[in-house]
Amino acid sequence: MSLIGKEIEEFAAKAFRQGEFIDVSSEDFKGKWSVVCFYPADFTFVCPTELEDLQDQYNTLQDLGVEVYSVSTDTHFTHKAWHDSSDAIGKIEYTMIGDPSHTISRIFDVLDEEEGLANRGTFILDPEGVVQTVEINADGIGRDASTLVDKIRAAQYVRNNPGEVCPAKWKEGAETLKPSLDLVGKI
Repeated sequence: MSLIGKEIEEFAAKAFRQGEFIDVSSEDFKGKWSVVCFYPADFTFVCPTELEDLQDQYNTLQDLGVEVYSVSTDTHFTHKAWHDSSDAIGKIEYTMIGDPSHTISRIFDVLDEEEGLANRGTFILDPEGVVQTVEINADGIGRDASTLVDKIRAAQYVRNNPGEVCPAKWKEGAETLKPSLDLVGKI
């Protein structure tokens, strides 16, 4: 069942952020745009490349009013150990949420029950905590965080301009569409 258009269920968890352990809950996803990026496990291979790439986009995302959260089924302690031992992960400034109970991974429907690990899932939530986009990749396929910037700009544009939609490959400032009977069969 799709999570698009649904508000995320309540949860509470421990996280690691910039040298500190913090509490995070579903309430943190409200009041601003959020990117929630699930990955299988700390101390692995594709995961650090993705998380470092996400950090490379972090300032741009922050400029768009977006907060970033990464989530795996590891603990917040493991996140700290990985942060302290990996050059790639040591750069991360965003919140790394621990989900050893698998609660958050189940809420977002990315848990591989057999493995006990999260799939590679990326979610964009609006300021009400409602899911606007979902991307889930197979374990061996890394994601490109630069695509999030355009997706968020499009989601923000559509939210701020009811009645307009963004076509494929839309970039900020480009022409949008106004769905109507006149457009049917003419695109």
